[in-house]
Amino acid sequence: MKDLDTTPNGGSAATWTADFLSKVGAADREFVVNGPTYRTIHRLAAGIRRLGGSRTEDRPLLCLCTENKACLAAAFLAALSGGPRLVLPYAFSRQALQEVLKTVTVSSILADQPGDFPPGSQVILPSMLEEKAPASFHNGIDADEPFLMLFTGGSTGTPKVWAKTPRNMIAEARYMIARFGITAEDIFLSTVPPQHIYGLLFSVLIPLIASARVLEGIYVFPREIMKVARETKSSVLVSVPACYRVLKGNFLKQHHLRLAFSSAGALDPGDADYFRENAGLDVNEIYGSTETGGVATRRRGTDGDAWHGLDPVQWRIIDGRLQVKSPFISPSLPRNPEGFFLTADRAVEDGPGCFVLKGRADDVVKVGGKRVDLAEIREKMMKIKGVQDALLVQIPTGQGRPVDLAALVVTEIDPGTLRQKMTALVEPYAIPRRFVMVDKIPVTPTGKYDRAEVQRILDATSL
Repeated sequence: MKDLDTTPNGGSAATWTADFLSKVGAADREFVVNGPTYRTIHRLAAGIRRLGGSRTEDRPLLCLCTENKACLAAAFLAALSGGPRLVLPYAFSRQALQEVLKTVTVSSILADQPGDFPPGSQVILPSMLEEKAPASFHNGIDADEPFLMLFTGGSTGTPKVWAKTPRNMIAEARYMIARFGITAEDIFLSTVPPQHIYGLLFSVLIPLIASARVLEGIYVFPREIMKVARETKSSVLVSVPACYRVLKGNFLKQHHLRLAFSSAGALDPGDADYFRENAGLDVNEIYGSTETGGVATRRRGTDGDAWHGLDPVQWRIIDGRLQVKSPFISPSLPRNPEGFFLTADRAVEDGPGCFVLKGRADDVVKVGGKRVDLAEIREKMMKIKGVQDALLVQIPTGQGRPVDLAALVVTEIDPGTLRQKMTALVEPYAIPRRFVMVDKIPVTPTGKYDRAEVQRILDATSL
């Protein structure tokens, strides 16, 4: 890519987007390995664009209930060229869609097949839209106009919606292409769904803009991942910490990967070391969020705990809280007069251009009047031999104490022994009152802890 403009004011509004569209070729080259070509995507984009209406001010919202990467790429191009604005729900269940429809008014739902959608929804299938001629992109929407609504949910249990502009998405994708040297020769293998920001960027938009290829599937089983990686000669792995935790075995040694990415949470140092030693690759961790976009990156083998801020991102730490200013930030976010957004993450500086995260601000709770850092307690618990994973949460008591602590733990150690081992590591008030032993801690499709499911487990095991 020659055009890597990531500045917040680079190019005029509509011209900037139109210039980007003119660089996305309509060749017969595959986008999906053994599947749709870039020309097919352009034909589908032409059909989706027709759903956008004739006036910019009343462009309808199209809800994308699909994990089809070619379809998502086509919808992205259609929206940028004046088609409908896009809505990506955090899940495709009936409940999740009902929550989306309560928040925004969508004109129709684009889905891979008919399904259990809320009553009154107009469902459109891709086969109904593809036109004979590829889309011809002469115009683009304003580069700073919100055109994509991303819903988040599951990890917190409370869905939120974040708007994104063309500049937000394209600038970040372009930066990542340049930063990691992505080329048209790369083949992307992903273990995460593409309707979330990390999966959308790294398994759809980055490959699309780099003229690379993707594998259509979402692969989650360790042996399946490495088997597919070998057989397709995939060069880029897009995954999450939960996957790297189970991605172990001699089959790691036989692959063609040159890049591995992880996001949606901190990668355990032991898991990072194992992958590096057995696969010969240091995993590139991406720190950020749906609302902020990418903020920083690190590789455990060379950086340890330190995060390096991305070049277009300005960051600072005030009163122990990380603040960021970036062309990737959603226009929905509040900023101070200097343009910085106050994140929920605590951090400390760690040398020039680097910082170390110290947990979330809401991870610091008061138990019996004492300050307890849940992330710190988890870190100490993870050092106990036999503890494979752990999650600490606060729970109301209703007995005078504002909160108590509970822990979900993946271990074969019995609760009494675990409690005893904890006494040598933390103060008595920081020891969880409840230990719930589980086979695994539930996570969302994006690899984050599923807080709603965790609460259900706690409710089901309460006395």
